[in-house]
Amino acid sequence: MFKRLLTLLVSVILAISFVLNGTVYADTLNLKSKSAILIEANTGQILYEKDSHKPLPPASVTKVMTLLLAIEAIDSGKIKITDKVVTSKHAFDMGGTQIYLEVGEEMTVDDLMKAIAMNSANDASVALAEYIAGTEENFVEMMNKRAKELGAKNTTFKNATGLPEEGHLTSVYDIAMISRELVKHESIFKYLTNKLDSLRNGKFSLINTNKLLWRYKGADGIKTGSTSEALYCMAATAKRGDTRLIAVVFGAPDSETRFSEAAKLLDYGFANYESVKVASKGQSFGNVKVLKGKKEAVSGVCRDDEYILIKKGEGKNIKTEVELKNAVLAPLAKEVPIGTVKITQDGKIIKTFNIYPQETVEKANFFENLNKVFIGWLKYQ
Repeated sequence: MFKRLLTLLVSVILAISFVLNGTVYADTLNLKSKSAILIEANTGQILYEKDSHKPLPPASVTKVMTLLLAIEAIDSGKIKITDKVVTSKHAFDMGGTQIYLEVGEEMTVDDLMKAIAMNSANDASVALAEYIAGTEENFVEMMNKRAKELGAKNTTFKNATGLPEEGHLTSVYDIAMISRELVKHESIFKYLTNKLDSLRNGKFSLINTNKLLWRYKGADGIKTGSTSEALYCMAATAKRGDTRLIAVVFGAPDSETRFSEAAKLLDYGFANYESVKVASKGQSFGNVKVLKGKKEAVSGVCRDDEYILIKKGEGKNIKTEVELKNAVLAPLAKEVPIGTVKITQDGKIIKTFNIYPQETVEKANFFENLNKVFIGWLKYQ
């Protein structure tokens, strides 16, 4: 009897904890996967986690990082999608899923991106990695460096593909953070959402391995993976309105469970939460006077889109409070905050972000300052 009462008490405490923290814990969705996580992409807030920091083999979900480094290279202008990549012997030797590149075969960056995102091609991943970094080893160094920058503390990549290799490990939390960075690049969705395509002038067909693209409303990425060691893994994302969710599952017992549990996580998120945009990139919040500058005032703007995450039905009494400096001294750099915005709900601060100068303001020289004084004098004559 005492044990039953104790068990009941523990259940009540856990239930209260779920409500207070807003995060669902391991057993509430009854997932079979070894680990899982659900985050809201705009804020990075965790909505569900199960062994989210446990290092596990990720199989081809590794390619989320491969795609991130590739799209960053494309968007920065380091490489172009029209560039032609020559296949090396090392890329040719890759096992697992392939597009069967031949040594010396040329393929555009655009086609390699399609092969990686849709078909999970290992040879394409290595060919592109070598093109970006010189060697796969150099690329792997880039992968691990970028992972650390994104706060992925339980990640050690050993290759660009996810093929089994001792010590090649990451966590669902880390992959969620990498995925969050990936979906900031609008150009990546050209590849992630592509269901059917082909290479080599239609001679080689591509079918996206992400079945959620066909069956889940708003699904538009990201990557599947499976090996006998990792079992079935997935990083999935879907967007409805302003709300983008990212679900990651590792170690599902079979392919269908991988998709159904990713969908279950997304269902939970969309049913209970919504993302609200509270400011747009470049939005002005007023002007600030500039002292001794070449311009007398500068507009204070938001540097990025800003969002808050709320539980559905609890979006009332949200207010925006703007605090701008009365004046700033030139020279003024665009990176220097000149004010803050506080988002409050029922009087409680739920988000704060900085306001920055819309442009750099240089310091005025002696004659420019003298001219300002003279013009000011004339106004009062």
